[in-house]
Amino acid sequence: MEMQAAQIIALLITGVCVGFASGLLGVGGCFIMVPVQFWVLKTIGVDPTIAIRIAFGTNLLVVLPTALSGALTHHKKGAVIWKAGVTLGLFGAIGAFFGAFIASHLPGKVLTMAFGLAILLGGVRMLSAKPPRITQEPSDGMTAFVLWGIALGVVSGIIGIGGGVLMIPIMVWFFKFKMHQAVGTSTALMIFTAIGGALSYWINGLGVQGLPPYSTGYLNWLQWVLLAGCSIPSAVLGAKAAHLLPAKQLKYIFIMVMFYMGLKMTGVFGYLGLPI
Repeated sequence: MEMQAAQIIALLITGVCVGFASGLLGVGGCFIMVPVQFWVLKTIGVDPTIAIRIAFGTNLLVVLPTALSGALTHHKKGAVIWKAGVTLGLFGAIGAFFGAFIASHLPGKVLTMAFGLAILLGGVRMLSAKPPRITQEPSDGMTAFVLWGIALGVVSGIIGIGGGVLMIPIMVWFFKFKMHQAVGTSTALMIFTAIGGALSYWINGLGVQGLPPYSTGYLNWLQWVLLAGCSIPSAVLGAKAAHLLPAKQLKYIFIMVMFYMGLKMTGVFGYLGLPI
């Protein structure tokens, strides 16, 4: 179950792409990481059921330092609304813990399909809806932050993501955040959801047979070092690039990411035989 040079290089390149995407778009980069991690684990002989759980758990662990790095950069630009980020993040962490517990005990095919469809619908909504009036002040309702945080966290834990790709549309259309504020604040909340989800994957994977070397529960530390080591510095570059782009362009880049992720999660690319 040892990785070869090609697999290590693939993870290093993936880490660079994930970090840049995280800083630029305020997302955790699971749509890049999980397929690569899953492929690497399967090629070294890990059972697919265990492999997907390790990919989800380790992905969340990579999101943690990447989100922290991106959040600090966005904070310097004044783009993080900390009340929203911390509240959504704390309750999201609770939800993510239970979501990861569910994923560790139930087949994820139906849940993954439902998630992919939700992402596609969210992308259509952002593409077709008129942008909110920029004169509106961002919402600061604590009850809404708590409820959305828990719901977001449960789904994040199940699918093994930081939650930014889910929360950004809600911030823009429901909480009336400007696009740059939504991206910056999402990096802050992902710090918390990543902790809750990763902790649960760790606990629920303890004692499982067939784990690859350097694993603690469903967390693989070798993959984490390779991915996080490259993603942290590139997240800073991505966050700086985000503030060089107009909000409209940033929105359309994010919509493209949503469509890609939705099609990937629903298995459309696999059905068509496309290696993406």
